[in-house]
Amino acid sequence: MLDGFDPTTIQDESLRTTVQSLMTWAEGLATKLDHALAEIQRLRDENNHLRGEQGQPTILPKHARKSIASERERAVSRPRTPRITAVPQVDRTEVVAVDHMHLPADAQFKGYQRVIVRDLRLTTDTICFRKEKWYSSTTRQTYLAPNPPGYEGQFGPQVKALTFTLAFESGMSEPKIHGLFRLAGLRISRGQISAMLHGVGTTFAAERQAILAAGLRSSPWQHIDATHTRVAGANQHCHILTNPLYTVYTTLPQKARLHVLDVLRGGAPRQFWLDHNTERLMRLMDVPRHAQKLVIQTLPRHALIDEVTLDAWLASAPHMTAKYTKKWIKDALAIAAYHAQRDPPLPVIPLLIGDDAPQWTMLTEELALCWVHDGRAYKRLEPRLAYHRHVRDQVLTAYWALYHALRAYQQQPTQAEALRLRAAFDALVNQQTGYAALDARLAITAEKRRGLLMVLDHPEIPLHNNPAELGARRRVRKRDVSFGARTVSGATLWDIGHTLAATAQQFDINIHRYVVGRLCGDSQITPLATCIAERAAALALGGSWDGRPERPAWKPVAVSMWHA
Repeated sequence: MLDGFDPTTIQDESLRTTVQSLMTWAEGLATKLDHALAEIQRLRDENNHLRGEQGQPTILPKHARKSIASERERAVSRPRTPRITAVPQVDRTEVVAVDHMHLPADAQFKGYQRVIVRDLRLTTDTICFRKEKWYSSTTRQTYLAPNPPGYEGQFGPQVKALTFTLAFESGMSEPKIHGLFRLAGLRISRGQISAMLHGVGTTFAAERQAILAAGLRSSPWQHIDATHTRVAGANQHCHILTNPLYTVYTTLPQKARLHVLDVLRGGAPRQFWLDHNTERLMRLMDVPRHAQKLVIQTLPRHALIDEVTLDAWLASAPHMTAKYTKKWIKDALAIAAYHAQRDPPLPVIPLLIGDDAPQWTMLTEELALCWVHDGRAYKRLEPRLAYHRHVRDQVLTAYWALYHALRAYQQQPTQAEALRLRAAFDALVNQQTGYAALDARLAITAEKRRGLLMVLDHPEIPLHNNPAELGARRRVRKRDVSFGARTVSGATLWDIGHTLAATAQQFDINIHRYVVGRLCGDSQITPLATCIAERAAALALGGSWDGRPERPAWKPVAVSMWHA
């Protein structure tokens, strides 16, 4: 009945306002009813579980699943290029003859017809090394030839590299890898597979750090995200730091600001610093005034403070009983120390690209926000009234039109177009639609104006955080298969394996051949860190930072979503 109803067509202003208020009230009641029904069903399921019965299945039919993806809205039509099929490399050639018994007498030989068939061999290659052994009566020592590089232990580099590849590129669990090897005829235990993975991980631990250092130096902007992971049965978080040239994984107990700084600083010991930036940060974080005064009067100024000393001082400091006061003080001191570094071993990153999670705020000079993440919230709105659905769809159409305009700006940035796009953004988020939930969502987007429009100052940065979210998916798939690392060293192994596999994929490098070459000391294999440095010099990912005058002193900026 109300499908074609538009309250804005009502001429009487008071009546129009009343009708719009009633429509908003009806939407609110519908939302509350949905929540109440969901809570009632949850309580029913809980009662059934207590009686030993099953609750209502949570699987929905396919047509009832609501998609919040934005691929269709963000898609850009491109001319279709013809697909070129690569000619496979032929490993061996066999001649297949015709049975001459079936040939007629006048048959003439006309050559051969090529037919290529792809096959795969999975078989053992057990090697017996006859190592020379010499004895010197003069020195009374025996001299034994060493194993070739990569062949240390009972298994060769091919098995080690394949185990590493199956675990971290293919995401297989150790029992499944063991089963595959047994089918191929390789006699190996599950314990040997685990030990082999840890041995390879130890070999590449320094390379992971080199990839992180090269990646941070390759660009002034970095994507960042985090996902849950399990370590020794406890919940932890895997942090993903990436840009177009690398992806690094770091598993830490939490995803708070201090742990994000640990990621950016490569796991170096934490340092703390008191200066005017620390004071400003404490004010922005609403640290109580008496606590600010105590910090300023007690702690040394312009001097590095180690974590043990700071924790001991915070434990003995009087009148610091508020839940987050000590945490905020440590955050402020750690962030100030990060930006006060002189000649740091790893560069200080000026811009992060992420979602609106509070742990990313105030860490860097700038924070660019993800349009895809913000746009999902609009798709989660499910208005009951047709008019409200129409208004929501109109807003979404304008939202993605602005997104595409920003993408066009990246190709040809001009000051005039930047001003026009800022005005268009303000017009979009400041409108009043009459749909209360949508207006509230627009107000939230308006608060993110600086982060969402960061691309106008730095046209080379992406408008979304998809690379980090796709990087997190690799860990999620491994978590689904193997549940979680059983030890801290196992979590470190996961970080090393996923870092190498993801970075090699970005360079289209065969990770199996890469690991074999590195284990065997092949000088023809270029380390991934070197690949990152060479590609970074060619791409110039920090174009908007190049050629600028010396960067002014960092100053913390107030962000409405800083609360952690």
